Amino acid sequence: MGTGEVPHPGLDVLHARILACRACHEAGYLERANPISRGGRIGDRVMIVGQAPGPVTDRKGYHFAGPAGKGIETLLGRAGFPPGFFRQRCYLTSLTRCFPGKAPGGHGDRRPSPPELRLCRPFLDEELALLDPPLVLLIGQMAIAAFLGKHRLEEVVGNVFERDARFYVPLPHFSGVSRWLNDPAHRALVDRAIERLSGLGDRLRLT
Repeated sequence: MGTGEVPHPGLDVLHARILACRACHEAGYLERANPISRGGRIGDRVMIVGQAPGPVTDRKGYHFAGPAGKGIETLLGRAGFPPGFFRQRCYLTSLTRCFPGKAPGGHGDRRPSPPELRLCRPFLDEELALLDPPLVLLIGQMAIAAFLGKHRLEEVVGNVFERDARFYVPLPHFSGVSRWLNDPAHRALVDRAIERLSGLGDRLRLT
């Protein structure tokens, strides 16, 4: 438990259950289970949802430990959030909790299968219920689809969606494998998302 982190029985029990989970391994979807659990504190008001742990997260044991984490941290800084906000005041999580392994073709990581997503989804739903964050950042198409339905990134990045008194901000995946951000038009959409995120930070008094 990190410095200044206040214990919360419900969240602590949930994190312990995540760490103990072997469902995908037992079902034959994974060669080994190494679930990543603790991603923040009960008082965090921003939740960041990714697809699945990558190889760096799998090795280091905490969410967004690789290039995607650095990209999100930079984005938050550009949106006016203070230094350290990403690690100290955001709850970091993902659709599935174990590194799914490399893609069969060797290019990037394997996308978790629908059965894996279903097995892990109750953990995410419990985190949402416990924290009730007013703002959720959705990183990548799979996280976007899980909350907003299937869309091309160009259709949703730069927009804010309000559902049940909660704001969702779709963003691309900031991995080295993705080439989406190579297009200037796509970078302009991210710039617009940063502007909207800055406005939400003020409106929700997050900073």
